[in-house]
Amino acid sequence: MAAASQRSPTSRLQRRDSQGRPPQDGYGVYTYPNSFFRYEGEWRGGKTHGRGKLLFKDGSYYEGEFVDGEIMGEGCRLWVSSGNTYSGQFVLGEPQGHGTMKYKAGGCYEGEFSRGLREGHGYLVDQDGQVYQGSFHNNRRHGRGQMAFQNGDKYDGDWVRDQRQGHGVLWCADGSTYEGQWHSDVFSGLGSMVHCSGVSYRGMWINGHPVAQATRTVILGPEVMDVAHSASFTLRVELQQDNGEVAESEDGRVLKISAGVRYVQLPAYSEVSFFKVDEDSQELPIQTPFGFECISYPLSSPTSGGPELSATPESASTDSPLPKGDLEVTMVSNALCDQEDTPGSLSAGGGMTRCPEDCRRVERGQAQFTDVWLGPPPPGYHPIPFLDSKHEKASSRPRGSLGPGRMTPTVRDPPAGSRPDGAAKAEPVTAAFPGEYVIIIRDVTNPPFLGRVLPTAFKHLRVSLKGMGQQPHIPGEGPQASN
Repeated sequence: MAAASQRSPTSRLQRRDSQGRPPQDGYGVYTYPNSFFRYEGEWRGGKTHGRGKLLFKDGSYYEGEFVDGEIMGEGCRLWVSSGNTYSGQFVLGEPQGHGTMKYKAGGCYEGEFSRGLREGHGYLVDQDGQVYQGSFHNNRRHGRGQMAFQNGDKYDGDWVRDQRQGHGVLWCADGSTYEGQWHSDVFSGLGSMVHCSGVSYRGMWINGHPVAQATRTVILGPEVMDVAHSASFTLRVELQQDNGEVAESEDGRVLKISAGVRYVQLPAYSEVSFFKVDEDSQELPIQTPFGFECISYPLSSPTSGGPELSATPESASTDSPLPKGDLEVTMVSNALCDQEDTPGSLSAGGGMTRCPEDCRRVERGQAQFTDVWLGPPPPGYHPIPFLDSKHEKASSRPRGSLGPGRMTPTVRDPPAGSRPDGAAKAEPVTAAFPGEYVIIIRDVTNPPFLGRVLPTAFKHLRVSLKGMGQQPHIPGEGPQASN
């Protein structure tokens, strides 16, 4: 009896285990009859109760609190099949309440659980490092929540079954923002976007695309604009939808104006036939929708001290002569002027940079270019005036023949003595010669709004002399002859 009384509690538990009965009270080890479970821990009344560790044959385990034979309370669980681990509250063997789940594939979740699933409010970091904080239902993001995406985008709004749906705000990494309705994870319904380029759109969206967005640029006015020699003109531009309606939902696109002159012209259309360009010029002709090509031609704009061009100023008189000495020639280029901040970019202070004078920002689908002037021919452009036979008959000036039916004026020297050396002094050219030109409007929004650049718009422009029967003024010839 003395020897039996000196046995340890462990030896007694082992004896009971060998007899196939679980321990009744205290600490004990028990392997269940199916041999899949093994328990080490506290017992009460023959049931697991208190703290213990339940081991599974595949290597999984639970360690924590037990109540009356059930996993209940605080504990930690490892699933070998998935590699996931959970620590937190349990009810009847399943995670329920508040806890933390760590996923073998990467990421973790901390928040509320119900029957082993994410349910309620929680904080989820997925395997890509994306972070969601908000409501969950049936293991999915559902309800109100905020998400920080891998690409830097951030979203705050409604979710339905792991997709953005309802109302929400998206802040894009590039600075663009969208606020409005969502469906199936894309913009859908009424919403507003402010693009990083400065373009804004307010209206309906379907499947991530604006319904009433602009698809083309249209220069208003007659098919061919007639402009008097040495006169300014105004251009009104509309952004239109596919159905021809003005895209009033759009603001902020940057439109750039430039000009071209007909590369090879026919006398039947104009007194000016073509420009001879120096051989070293590398410029390629621009194809127009009017059946001819053009080469770039400069526009003039007011200098500082003159009236500054804006989107909607008072229109200047189209009959006023071009002022001398108050213009600077700006050569047309296909890109915006080389600046560190291009039009449409956002400055450090959050404001948009100012557009160059040859650009306008669209307001409610419309823009206006006022006080537009065609400047004098640039260096390397040599106008060759050709006259039709009707002008040849009306003119009293001598001409030298250049072929049947075409004559070219000869340039006369001024009377001797007009200069000390007797040489002729040519008058400065301050405006474009009469002829056919093209106005070009390009969408230079940077970066392009929703990745799309609107097609270039063209307007046929005809510059003519003031008054009937007047002939082109040839520099150095003196007063113009009239019929």
